[in-house]
Amino acid sequence: MWLLPFSGYANEFTAEVRQAGVTLQGDSYVLSADIVYQLSGKAMDAMQNGVPLFWDIQVKVKQQRDFLWDKTLVDTAIRYRLQYHALLNMYRVRNEGNGEVYNFSTLSAALGQMSAVRDFRLLEKAELAPEKQYLGAVKVSFDREALPLPLRPIAYIDPQWYLSSDWTLWPLKK
Repeated sequence: MWLLPFSGYANEFTAEVRQAGVTLQGDSYVLSADIVYQLSGKAMDAMQNGVPLFWDIQVKVKQQRDFLWDKTLVDTAIRYRLQYHALLNMYRVRNEGNGEVYNFSTLSAALGQMSAVRDFRLLEKAELAPEKQYLGAVKVSFDREALPLPLRPIAYIDPQWYLSSDWTLWPLKK
């Protein structure tokens, strides 16, 4: 049931899903998750020089099946952009999905905004059959393809740019 992909570079610069779960609110299942982001020195330097950093919080809900591959019911993502504005001396977090923008005077406050996922609607209660087994999964992926072209080759080689998490899985309680 627990499937964790091979991580070629284990380091302290990463994102980690500390807690994730799906609860029923009314007739909808919603996701709540706590994520910890730890930026490397190279990522911090790039951001301080105006390079925006992007993360996707990937969310999946799968129906477990005995004889076939698991059926994916939900496959969605929350995309965040983190950017430093030197003239304003502030950090900006933008939710690329809904366009919400938040400004912070400290990096820790900006990362705190990205760290708490609350009440993210996934699916309706009627979409789940009571006799079936379901699995929830969350992964944080750093988007190296969104970096400026000169940084991309370095980001694929240097472990300081491996800022993604592994999949966090849990059984979905109906």
